[in-house]
Amino acid sequence: MNYTYMVRCADGSLYTGWTCDLAKRVLAHNSGKGAKYTRPRRPVELVYYEEFAEKEDAMKREAAIKKLSKERKELLVAQFDKI
Repeated sequence: MNYTYMVRCADGSLYTGWTCDLAKRVLAHNSGKGAKYTRPRRPVELVYYEEFAEKEDAMKREAAIKKLSKERKELLVAQFDKI
């Protein structure tokens, strides 16, 4: 499986990425070995993800989410919380 995900950083911001191992990636973010953006904003919490069979689909969805406004991203997170 491949995943597009969002984590909420300690400062309240959202970071969007993709991975093939969700648990390992969140651990990497929290250990300071994740993205440059999240290193000074730890800890992070997984707040949203989608599953994809193909890596390319996860990468396309990541790009699409990154283009959304903060408000639209928050709506995705809020809908995910209700599932």
